[in-house]
Amino acid sequence: MREITYSQAINEAIREEMRRDPDIVLLGQDIGVYGGTFGVYRGLCEEFGEDRVRDGPLSEAATAGFGIGLAVAGMRAIVEIEFMDFSPLILDAVANQASKMRYFFGGKVKVPLVLRMPSASKLGLGAQHSQSLESWFMHTPGLLIAMPSTPYDAKGLLKTAVRQDNPVIFIEHVRLYATKGEVPGEEYRLPFGSARIVREGSDVTVVAIAMMVQEAVQAAGELEKEGISVEIIDPRTLAPLDGETIVESVKKTGRMVVTHEAYRTAGVGAEIGQVALEGAFDYLVAPIRRVAGKDQPIPAGPLQDEVFPDRDKLAAAIRDLMEEG
Repeated sequence: MREITYSQAINEAIREEMRRDPDIVLLGQDIGVYGGTFGVYRGLCEEFGEDRVRDGPLSEAATAGFGIGLAVAGMRAIVEIEFMDFSPLILDAVANQASKMRYFFGGKVKVPLVLRMPSASKLGLGAQHSQSLESWFMHTPGLLIAMPSTPYDAKGLLKTAVRQDNPVIFIEHVRLYATKGEVPGEEYRLPFGSARIVREGSDVTVVAIAMMVQEAVQAAGELEKEGISVEIIDPRTLAPLDGETIVESVKKTGRMVVTHEAYRTAGVGAEIGQVALEGAFDYLVAPIRRVAGKDQPIPAGPLQDEVFPDRDKLAAAIRDLMEEG
């Protein structure tokens, strides 16, 4: 099977869906001729024209509002928020309006909107360009949330997202854009709410989010040399969350670590851990651990390594957990 980058997979998904459906439009800053801040939109403006690939104003709130309006009016809108850190500027439109419209109107109104949000954590960009704020949106009923970690998942989940009639928060880790993976050339889509078992194991379950999936795989390889068998689960989507796969894994291993780059307090790891606790309490032989970002503003440059989790911190937490059980 061919290998392409995560970025190319996103581009392919958008291109194929725009060819299929002439009602799909793109909105965002610098997405036209420039091709997007991270180059994901390259070639789309040339193929589909400026009427369908629209550079938005320097206002995230306005761009998101245009996208919601287009979606309610019958179009399908893909809106990019240039950095996830800028998403607070759209919270009212998304959390108070778009997420609730189908409920308000008894299902008669559809909101086919995809909000793409690159997360740029651990790139040294400082406190206002390095955050992962997925838990804010996970707290809002009516929103679907995807955080793919591979090119295959990115393309399959984005194509599913575009065809949804409800708003989707689609979060892409910038450090994953250059990673390569196998992606079929033929049409495929992936369902929301179906986790992927990245690696099977018997001693501890690690639920890893986005970039931390790669870190978990590296940590598991090192721990295997020490006789510790790690099972890794990638939820792929946070809303809906595949709690059943997580619970069944914890029942098998009896131990669990959740890892993500977002802040530890009230991060998605707390919710995922509680799901496991409620479903597999009698099977746990040790407390559930979280390996996450520190609760502080994110520094620029090398100091960021003290804030974010990595494979070494994850491996150390797993070793400690094995001693407890």
